[in-house]
Amino acid sequence: MTWITILWPMVTGACVTMALIHLRTGLRQRPGAAHLLFSLNAFVVAAFSCLELASTRAGGPAQFLELQRWMDFVGAALFISLTAFVRVFLGTGRKWLAFLGPVVMCVPLILDLLPQPKALFLELPTLRTVQTFGGATYTVADGVRNPLLWVFYLGVLLILIFVADASVALWRQGTRRRAAVVGGTITLFVLGAGVQATLVDAGILPTPYLVSFAYLAIVMAMGTELSNDVLHVAQLARDLRESDARMTLAADAANLGIWIRDLVRNEIWATDKWRALFGFSATEQLEVDLILQHLHPDDREIFTQTMARAVEGGGGYETDYRVVLPDGQVRFIASRGRVEFNGAGKPVLVRGVSIDMTARRRAEVEALQQRTELAHLSRVTMLGELSGSLAHELNQPLTAILSNAQAAQRFLEHEDVNLNELRDILGDIVNQDKRAGEVIQRLRLLLKKGKVEYQPLDVNDVVREVLKLVRNDLLNQRVTGQMELTPDLPAISGDRVQLQQVVLNLVMNGCDAIASGPAGDAKLIIRTGLINGEGIQVSVADHGVGLATDKIEQVFEPFFSSKPNGMGLGLSVCRTIITAHGGKLWAANNAERGATFHFTIPAQPAQQP
Repeated sequence: MTWITILWPMVTGACVTMALIHLRTGLRQRPGAAHLLFSLNAFVVAAFSCLELASTRAGGPAQFLELQRWMDFVGAALFISLTAFVRVFLGTGRKWLAFLGPVVMCVPLILDLLPQPKALFLELPTLRTVQTFGGATYTVADGVRNPLLWVFYLGVLLILIFVADASVALWRQGTRRRAAVVGGTITLFVLGAGVQATLVDAGILPTPYLVSFAYLAIVMAMGTELSNDVLHVAQLARDLRESDARMTLAADAANLGIWIRDLVRNEIWATDKWRALFGFSATEQLEVDLILQHLHPDDREIFTQTMARAVEGGGGYETDYRVVLPDGQVRFIASRGRVEFNGAGKPVLVRGVSIDMTARRRAEVEALQQRTELAHLSRVTMLGELSGSLAHELNQPLTAILSNAQAAQRFLEHEDVNLNELRDILGDIVNQDKRAGEVIQRLRLLLKKGKVEYQPLDVNDVVREVLKLVRNDLLNQRVTGQMELTPDLPAISGDRVQLQQVVLNLVMNGCDAIASGPAGDAKLIIRTGLINGEGIQVSVADHGVGLATDKIEQVFEPFFSSKPNGMGLGLSVCRTIITAHGGKLWAANNAERGATFHFTIPAQPAQQP
């Protein structure tokens, strides 16, 4: 056994092994065209190696020519598959050059279709046996070569030019290692195989043709790069699984459910968390109609319209809705997502996340109830401070009613009753009764404990009602209440009682500030006006002591009070109420003396006639 009989089977076995490995990879991996082309090229090299070995043992010229015929065809298949691999794997190079090289190379092979092959030799009268190093002997042809063979080599040269062009383009794109390994190896070993064949033909190199050995190096280089891609894909798969595990953990921690809808295949995928949120089992088939059935009937149309707008070109979407579980439990869900479009602008995929907002909604309801309780407590406390003034406000009409009733009794004791006088007395009683009833009604409204009711309001009416309530208290404290109300202001949307509470609190604080300050102009001014053409502003200005510069914002914090016996909740509650009405509340010191508290509330849009 010689080195010739050992090395060629080794080349064949190596090529077949690599071809089988990448054939399996190409069939299982998408895209797998590069692996399949490499597998084809490796099989062709293995076949060429077998023919090359057989030619060294040819028994005569006819057998040698027949083997040469098949070697020409297999060699052409080798170069064609090599060119296709380079084009697909590198993704660069001129297409016309990739097509021209194989065509030119195949032109002289037409002669091999004749009964007696003529592509390589015009005449082959005999063969000769040559002995090489190691004592190995082999057969070589000794005949007249076809001058058209240069066309075959021209085709090979064009293929090499294509490989070089593709490698340079890939190098410029920044993928230099692949360009150097694949392009450099193909160019180097194809040229090396050509030089070796030329030296053998000249009788300078005492070896058989070693073309398959050169191509084995090319196959090894291409296989290495493909294997690196496979390893890279495997690493990416591991990273993707790790990333997916982390994302799932984060989504579960955030109570998020993730879903994806394939619009092309009409398929829906969702995480287990999303299925649990909507009441689906882990194996239940998801469909749009089935999902809609799980939504609250009042929310289905809104959800459908939102998704339709996103698919029609909006891209992103945000929507809130309710889900009714099979046991009747209702969940509040917030959903956010985005629609993906293909190159033609058609929607192909919808990705979204859903989060359970039920606990948050319940907390918001509880917070609203607590805020309402706190506002009610603040009103009761304030009315307690006004108890003396309110008693005086009620005592006046009650005293007048009593006096008028006694006068009527005295009139009735006389025989000649003056009916006109009696009518006047009864009319006065009715008026005083109405006055007392108005005072009691205002007290009932402020003491009322119910849910917030938003309705169209006139801010000026709210201010007037508050000043009627505190009129006697202002008189007792010798404070002049002055109103500067802008007429014909737009209506606002708000809760009358809560807004009265805000104005009442600011008025009472202004009176306290005036009482704590030096004697002088005890005046309280309430102004209303339109700002920026959209919002209504109410301002309560006093001529009191003013606010400490470092505590202007602190006065709105809960449990902070400048009064000795204050609760520190009044201004905090007022800011909460104004914020809930879509406005803001702030304070500022006046230029001369005292401070002014301002709050704004958005005006309702004017109705179209």
